[in-house]
Amino acid sequence: MFGYLILLFTILPALELALLIKVGTHIGVGSTLLIIIFTGTLGATLARRQGFLVLQKIHNDLNHGIIPNSQLMDGLMILTGGILLLTPGFITDCLGILMLTPWTRALIKKWLRRKLQNMIETGQIVTITPFQQRDDGYEDIDIN
Repeated sequence: MFGYLILLFTILPALELALLIKVGTHIGVGSTLLIIIFTGTLGATLARRQGFLVLQKIHNDLNHGIIPNSQLMDGLMILTGGILLLTPGFITDCLGILMLTPWTRALIKKWLRRKLQNMIETGQIVTITPFQQRDDGYEDIDIN
């Protein structure tokens, strides 16, 4: 976990800065700034539009008594993608676009589900609850 934080807060910004400088020397500072402003605006627009669509799907699922697991994960990924596109830099822009594109988001979502399932099975994610576990010899039966 500590390694991910170092990557996120030191290495990634250093790479972004180096890439911005490199691009700025090739196409000019003004053009580089325009690209950054454009991707930020694009990210906000796409995230807002897709966010509203996901909220409608969540609302529809809840009205039909369905737990919106997939839509909640979509919403989190859209939020993350929008934040990445608002962050200045080309690497974060690419990652943000991947999270806002529906078919790549589906691939990332599938990978995340496998990763989370593996972490739960290996005990890397532990849930703590204030409620006692019931061990009365009976199993819960789903009647639906």
